[in-house]
Amino acid sequence: MTNLLGLKSIPDSLEAWKRRDLLQAGALGALGLSARGASWANATEAVPPAAGRAKRCLLLYIYGAWSQLDTFDPKPDAPEEIRGEFGSVQSCLSGVRVNEYLPQTAQVLDRCTLVRSMSHPWNIHSASYTLTGNPDTARIEGRQRHPEQWPYLGSLVDYVGERGELGESAPGVPRNVMLPWRQSLYANPNKRSGTFGGFLGTAYDPLWTEFDGEMPLGDPFRAITPEGRFAFGAGSGAPLSTDELQRRRSLLSRLEGPADTISRAKAAQGYARQRAAAFELLATPQVTNALRIERESAALRDEYGMTLFGQSCLAARRLLEADVKFVTVVWDEYGQTDESWDTHYDHHSRLKEFLLPAFDRAYAALIRDLDQRGLLDDTLVLCLSEHGRTPKFFATAAGAPGRDHWSRAYSQLFAGAGVPRGQVVGATDAVAGDVIDHAIDPKDVLCTACHLLGVDPRQEILASPGRPVPLVAGGRTIPQLLG
Repeated sequence: MTNLLGLKSIPDSLEAWKRRDLLQAGALGALGLSARGASWANATEAVPPAAGRAKRCLLLYIYGAWSQLDTFDPKPDAPEEIRGEFGSVQSCLSGVRVNEYLPQTAQVLDRCTLVRSMSHPWNIHSASYTLTGNPDTARIEGRQRHPEQWPYLGSLVDYVGERGELGESAPGVPRNVMLPWRQSLYANPNKRSGTFGGFLGTAYDPLWTEFDGEMPLGDPFRAITPEGRFAFGAGSGAPLSTDELQRRRSLLSRLEGPADTISRAKAAQGYARQRAAAFELLATPQVTNALRIERESAALRDEYGMTLFGQSCLAARRLLEADVKFVTVVWDEYGQTDESWDTHYDHHSRLKEFLLPAFDRAYAALIRDLDQRGLLDDTLVLCLSEHGRTPKFFATAAGAPGRDHWSRAYSQLFAGAGVPRGQVVGATDAVAGDVIDHAIDPKDVLCTACHLLGVDPRQEILASPGRPVPLVAGGRTIPQLLG
C-alpha cells in the first residue's frame, strides 16, 4: 500500500513483523494460547535488572501528536512541500537544529536526550499503546473502560508501590497524580484511552485534579488568568481537622453498613480504596498545598507561561517536591476533536500562534526549574506523544492544509535521573518519513522508565480473568537512555 509520497505506508521490517505476528497468533490460537506470551519471552531477554535511579517521574503527554518536521527533526534542505513554511534555529548542541518557534527549548537541550527515531506500526491515535504497552491497541484504543485495557504506566507504579517495591511512601501522599483533569473530560465527541487503571480497575486510576479559572481566548491551553486554581475535587483545598475527618468517616460507615457488604465486587473494592485515599489526602496538607501555585512568584509563573499547560507543569513540579512519585501533565483536547496538536488542518497557524510557543515556554522553564532546585538528577522527565505526522501536506475542507497521522518516524524528549545530557539518538531519512538509525518502540520507553524507577517490567500481574501478564508486554530497555 502506498501513499502520496510513493512510499510504503508501513516499513518492510514492520510489515514482516505484522506477518510474523499474525502467523504466530494463528498457530498459538489453535493451541488455545496467546501470541503475546511468545513475544514477551523473546523481548524480555534484553531487560536488565531494575536500576532505581529515579526517585520520581514526571510524564508530559502531548496528545494529538506533534509533527517531527515542525518540532525537533526539521529538514531545512527538503523541498518546501515537505519542510513547510517554518524555519529552524541552532540549538545549544552543535549541529542540532529545531523549529524556529522553539528557541527556549533549543537552549535546554544540553540537559536532555532528544530521540528522533521513535517508530511503531499503529498509525492511529495510539495513546493506549504509547502509555500502557497494550499489545491489542487497534481494537480497543478508543474504549477507556474496556476490561482488556492495560494499566497506565503511572498506575503500574502505584500498584507496585502499594506492595512495598518502591520503598516506604509518605502517609497520605498519593503515588499517581494527573493534571489538569481526567483525560478527554472536555473533548467531544471522542474519548481517548491510555491514562486509566485498565484491568487493575478504577482503584488504580490516577488521582485527577480539577481546574477552575477564566479562559480569555476560549481555550485554556491558549491562555488562562492568574486567578486560575487546581484542586483535588471541589472544596478540597483546605485540610480538615482530625476531629472533622473522624466525624465524616463515622457517618460514612453508618451509611454504608458493615464493611464486608461493600467489599465483594471489584468495583466496590476500587471505590473503597479511592475513598480511603481521599480521606488520607484531606489530612495531608503538604499535597493539597502543592497545588497552590499562587504561592509562587509572579515572575516564575510568567516564565512557565500563563497557559493551562504552563501552570500545570509548575503545579507538577510542586507535587514532585511534595513526594508524589508519579505526576502526569496531559496537553489534552479541549472542545472539538482534532483541535490542539492533531493538526489535520490549519497546521501552520495553530502551531505558530499557540502550540509551539506555549510548549516552548513551559518545557524550558520546567527543565531549568528542576535543574536549579536539584530535582533533575533524580527525577525522570518523559515528554511523549503517540506518533508523528506525514512528511507531505494534504488539503482538507476544514481549513488550510495539514499533516495526517504518521507513526513510522517521530521525536520525543527525555531528561533527568541519569538520562545523558546533550544527546541526540537516532536519525530519519531526508524527509523525516522513515527511521534509518536506532528505531525505538513505545514499549522500549515503558521498559526503560520502569527500569529507571526500580521496577522490573517483566514481573507478572493478574489480568482479567486471572491470567498472568508482565507489567509491560514486550519491549526492551534503551541503552542510550541509561547513562
